[in-house]
Order: sequence, then structure tokens, then C-alpha cells
Amino acid sequence: MKILYVAAEAVPFAKTGGLADVAGSLPKALKADGVDVRVIMPKFGKIPEAYRNAMEHVYDGELSVAWRKKYVGLDKYELDGVTYYFVDNEEYFNREGFYGYDDDAERFSFFSRAVLDLLPEMDFWPDVIHTNDWHAGLVNVFLKLEHMGDARYERIKTVYTIHNLKYQGVFPKDVMPDVLGLDWKYFNNGDLEFYDAVNFMKGGIIYADAITTVSKTYAKEIQYPYFGEHLDGLLRSREQDLSGIVNGIDYDVYNPRTDKYIFETYDEGSLDRKLDNKTELQKSLGLPERRKVPLIAIVSRLVEPKGMDLVVRMMDEILQHEDIQLVVLGTGEKRYEDWFKGLAWRYPKKVSVNIYFSNELAQRIYAGADIFLMPSNYEPCGIGQLIALRYGTIPVVRQTGGLKDTVQQYNKYTQEGNGFVFNNYNAHEMMYALKRALSFYGNYEIWHKIQLNAVQSDFSWKRSAKEYEALYKRLTAK
Repeated sequence: MKILYVAAEAVPFAKTGGLADVAGSLPKALKADGVDVRVIMPKFGKIPEAYRNAMEHVYDGELSVAWRKKYVGLDKYELDGVTYYFVDNEEYFNREGFYGYDDDAERFSFFSRAVLDLLPEMDFWPDVIHTNDWHAGLVNVFLKLEHMGDARYERIKTVYTIHNLKYQGVFPKDVMPDVLGLDWKYFNNGDLEFYDAVNFMKGGIIYADAITTVSKTYAKEIQYPYFGEHLDGLLRSREQDLSGIVNGIDYDVYNPRTDKYIFETYDEGSLDRKLDNKTELQKSLGLPERRKVPLIAIVSRLVEPKGMDLVVRMMDEILQHEDIQLVVLGTGEKRYEDWFKGLAWRYPKKVSVNIYFSNELAQRIYAGADIFLMPSNYEPCGIGQLIALRYGTIPVVRQTGGLKDTVQQYNKYTQEGNGFVFNNYNAHEMMYALKRALSFYGNYEIWHKIQLNAVQSDFSWKRSAKEYEALYKRLTAK
């Protein structure tokens, strides 16, 4: 089976969010299972020079952008057995950032059209093209509107994955003729029209053969107005083609047995070494070194969707009444950054706030903390709780999206469950869930059992890759 995986970013070449982690890990897992999978993405100027210099140049040519011609190049590079292709055009992609430019509609329609037009130069005719998020939504559209009549393209099926429905790629409607080069009838019939604008993600959904999102619960949630971002009706109409497959994490990268960043490596047979990681982390952050105090961690963007309002509402009260420590790592909205700085000032012996991001410190926090707090308002999948489970750090989460699918409430009677959950987006419910976790922390045997349940949870890509393979096979069998 041949799969072409289309994404705007992929680790280790370019990353702004979780999409890059998926695009860097899922193809590797599929490849290990015998699938001929290749990845294609833009050749951004911010890709590290070591990779750019090692790329093999494949093709130079021109590509139509509506009424004008633009240069298009194709490079390739192999990593972990997976071939990565890079669409080259310095005018579009050699910039300081990845997104957020006035001509993003032109940049990513160019990329989407190039994916299809460059297939002959790759000499790779996929059975399935797997597109991701709004940046690649038009691949599905162009395949159906511009390449039918060519037998090589007609047999290709498309899978479209929504990583976050909030970001849809919405642009003024005049991009239809001037950038996309498409007939107005595809706007007037509603395929691309969205409140009198053009919506790349909507087009991707309508023209895809199958649609996935990154957890089973999120696949259900987005069919309702609260989570549906004005596309819930469309998604309900395609319910039979919509499925949720929870993301995994790369167990080679996130491995407490081999992690080069943490102070002391460990595995499920030596979980007591987490306490060594805790005291070293406390020392490095200027907190009192106390092995028995519960250390709570937040590694997150400090923004409203991540539940920071709930933390702001209750954390002072929790710190006043509970013997705990809190470590925070992340950046975000200034109002939250300032509030957390104030919290650290008010509780200097209990709180460490780090307003930046560091992979090294993040790994040390996952390894050294006891509890991981993730009270998101919505969460398509979430990666923080998966890493926390892998490191035996017990999640306290709200039951939404991927958090609901991956964290199960600990039951003291059956001894099942790998974390603590609360249902409603409510600060007191969050506090009570946190207090439930703290009530078990003092009992070594129970806490050790919860930790074992956590580290034995399997959220590697192996299982999710199998689900994608099954989906690809169903599509190509039709």
C-alpha cells in the first residue's frame, strides 16, 4: 500500500504544534509496519541548515497560480526510513515564520496544487493521499476538480484529518479566481463558501473520501454547535465518513528509560527513582527539596482553551490549604503570564513559574512531577497527558476530547484507572479532582498502583497506525 502524507509541518524539520509531532511519528510507525509511506511539506526557510544542505534536488519547473506562473522545485530527504519531499518556492516559504501572512491563501493553495502536479516527478502514485488541517485541504479539492480524466489520479483516495477545527483557513472570497483559479460555481454551490468567505478546511471536508480527527470523543463533539465552529452541520452530514483515531506519541523519544534530559532514568520496575528526579528538579528550580511533598506540574500554552481560567480561580485557595508544590512551564497570553508570576511571588517556597519553553525542562518536569494538571476547555487529542502517563506522572484532566479517551478515573475498589477526571468546565470541580488525587498520594501502595496503571497504558503509535492502515484498506477496497 502506498500513502502520501501531506502536512504543513513535521518534526524535526518544522514545528509550531501537535501536527508536526504526528507528521513526524505516524509515518515512521506506518513504515515500520510495512506501508510505503512518504511525506510532503513546504521547504520552509526555517528548516535547519543541516537538513536543507543534505536534501537531494529532484525537480525544477513552473506551476500555475490562477492566471500566473510561479517557480516550483522539489527536494527530498530520507529520515528513519521515510522519504520526505519538500515543495520549494523561496518567495512563498523562505520567511521568518510558517503562517500568519497576508498571502497565506496563495502560499498554501500553491502548496496544495504542487502536491498533485509533482506526483509524476516523484514517480510515486499513491493509493491514498492523507491530507492534514486547512493548509492541505485544497489537495482534496484540486484532485477532484482538476485531475479527473487522468486514470493515474482517478484511483487515488483521500483521507482528511482535522487536528483542530478552530483553525480553518478562512480568506476573502476574491481568492476564488485570483488565487485558486476556480470557477465561482464552487463558491456559489457552498463547497468553499463560508459566511461569504472561502474556507479551505470546509473544501477539504467536502471533497475528502474519508475524514478523521484525533480522538473518538472529539469526532463526536465536533458534530455539535459548542465544539463545531460553524461546521457541525456539515460534519453531521458526513457522519458515516467521520471517525476518530487517537494520536500516539513516539515511544523512542518519550522514554524514561533512555531520556537524556532527565536526571535519573527509570522504568516501571524502578518508579522510586522518580523521587530522585523530583529532588533534583526542586533543587534546579529553587524549591525546597522535599521528597514527600506532592509536586504538581502544568506544561502548557497559557491560554484560555487550556483551562487557565480555572487555575486562576482556584490555585490560590489550593496552595493556602494544601501542602503541595507547583511548577509551571509555558508561554501564552500576558494576563496569564503575569498572574502566574504573581503566584510565584506570593508563594516563593511552593511555586516555580517558567515563562518560556524548553524541551529539556519539560522532560525533567514530566519525570520529576507527581501530578500533571490539564484542565482544558476543549482538547482535540492532547499530548501532555500522554507524555505524563508514559513517565508515571498522574494526570488530572477534564473529560473532553482526547483527554476523555486516554485518562480513566482511578477506582479504589477495582484498582483500575490511570488518573483523575472531572466533567464540567468548573473551577471547583477541578479543585475536587485535584484533591482526590492528593488524598491517594500519601498511600504508597495505592499511588504506586496508579503509577503502574499509567506507565502500562499504551499510547504508542503502533495501535493508532493499525487503525489508519485499516481505514486505508477499507477505502481502497471500494
